[in-house]
Order: sequence, then C-alpha cells, then structure tokens
Amino acid sequence: MNKKTLIAFCLLLSAFATKAQQIQRFNPDTIRTIVIDSAVNIVSHRLRAQDFIDAVVSDTSFYKAFQNMKRYAFTAENRIYTYDKKNKVNGKIYRKIRHDIVDGKRQTTYLINQDTGAVKKKNGKYDLYTVEMFDYIFMNAYNSDFSSKGASGGNKGKNAGYKAKLKALIFTPGRRISGIPFISGKTEIFGPELRQYYNYEFARGTYMDSIPVYRFKVIRKPSTADDDTMIKEMTTIFDINSFQILGRYIDMKFSNMFVDFNVQMNIELNRFNGELLPTKITYQGNWDVPFHKEERASFLIVQKDYAPHPPEGGAK
Repeated sequence: MNKKTLIAFCLLLSAFATKAQQIQRFNPDTIRTIVIDSAVNIVSHRLRAQDFIDAVVSDTSFYKAFQNMKRYAFTAENRIYTYDKKNKVNGKIYRKIRHDIVDGKRQTTYLINQDTGAVKKKNGKYDLYTVEMFDYIFMNAYNSDFSSKGASGGNKGKNAGYKAKLKALIFTPGRRISGIPFISGKTEIFGPELRQYYNYEFARGTYMDSIPVYRFKVIRKPSTADDDTMIKEMTTIFDINSFQILGRYIDMKFSNMFVDFNVQMNIELNRFNGELLPTKITYQGNWDVPFHKEERASFLIVQKDYAPHPPEGGAK
C-alpha cells in the first residue's frame, strides 16, 4: 500500500468514525414504559409470525386512537431540539398546549410557547419542515380521515404529498405506498420480495408497569445491503389479552437523489375510559427532501390529562 493510498484509507476510516459519533445525540425521551422480560416460545402459545403480520397489516385501531382525540380535551407538551451538522443543539422549542372542546368546537390554547436559537423565519413561522410534518401527522390527526391510500382533510399545500405518504407509512406499515421514487416497493416489508431481508423476533414484556404484552420485532438481517431496504426495524407492542396494538417503533433509513433520511420514531398508546389514546411520541432523525435544507431534530411529545367531551352545548 503506497503512502497516498494509506492516507486516503485513513481519511475514509476517519469519516466513518465521525459519522458514527454524529449518530449519538441528545435524546429527550427519559420515560421508560416498556420492560421486556425474556424471549418466549410463541409456538407454546399457538402463535406464529404470520399471526402478528396479519394483525399489523389489518389493524385500524392504532390510527383510530389519534382520531379518538376529537372526543377529548387534553394537554400536549412538545419538546423539540434541532442540531447543526456536528449534532450540537442549535435550537430548542417548548410548547405546552391545551386542547379543549367549547360549544362543540375545538379550541387550542398555548399555555407555554418558548423557543431559543434559529428556529423561526422572519415572518415568525417555524423554519422547520419537521415541525410542520409532525403537527400535521400527530397534533392534527383527529382532523383528517385516513385509509391505506393516504389521508384527506386538511391535506393541502405544496408538501401535502410527502405528509400523506409519511402518515400512511407510520399508520399502515407493511403496505406498498405509491408515488415515492425508488422507495414505494421498499415499504412492503411483508411482501414476497422483501421478506428474505428480515428476521422476526418475539418477546414477552410489561407495558406501563402493569399491562402484559408481546413484542413483535421485524429487523433487517445483518447480511442485507443498505439499499435493499428502507425500514431497518419495526417493533410492534401487542396487548396479550386483547391483541390490540399499544405501541410502534420504526427505524427508517434511505438515500437517493430525491430524498435522504435517517429517522427513528416511537409511538405509544394507553387506554382511557376503555378507548385507546396516544400518550407519547418520540422522534429522532435527519431529513433532506427537495426544496428544503437538511434538518436534524429530536422530539418528545407527551399527551395527557384527557377529559371526555362535555355534553352538547356545554363548555369545558
């Protein structure tokens, strides 16, 4: 190996090491809600991988939990951190929002709305595509109708297509999502073409300290090339007794000339008055899409203090 080749090799290793270090960043989520006990033999419970796959693909209750919010008043706390290219925090947003129902109409009150750093444009709007995406997908989920083909209602603007497709990917995983160049087929992780790239893992655990659950993990095989898949891991938490989905973690990474992203999301639900409602959403990742600068951000969204819809004509 000559000197020039050695120097180039060392620089390459340094680049990989720098990239590995940059993955480590502040994680705002300090709430541990799922404790896994040990691997379990699903055969002894007469459950197969296909049972879990069928449940994931056919489920509608996970998204409906967000639509259930329209019948409740609640408080949402949002902690958002943005990062520079060295993954140092360069912006912070903290929002505490009260969502009430007054005379049959939703009313949003910002109890706290603080930000530091370069997070807004000159016109006062957030200079973050990530915030726009998450407000649409999670904060306003109860304002839209949803199917496996996408979302409708409030689905307007130049970024509407990206938003609807991301919403479909989060709430109906495992299905093909058309309209994304070179990615559409890579979302169909349970299809015959992609199954070869994944392993399935099962475990039993406890959720929210008291709910017995199964964890069904779909994880990319170590031998799989990066560009063969987009979803690197998808973990779904099932209530052992009802087999309802209580949580979902998804790890996605892909890069081409149209889009470049490396994103991890975790969504958790819990029951109130017998209905599933979202309680915690975490996000960490990088987005680089056409006509937007690259964004690096992490989120912690906690939704709590649910109160049922007051009687018609009453006020909260």
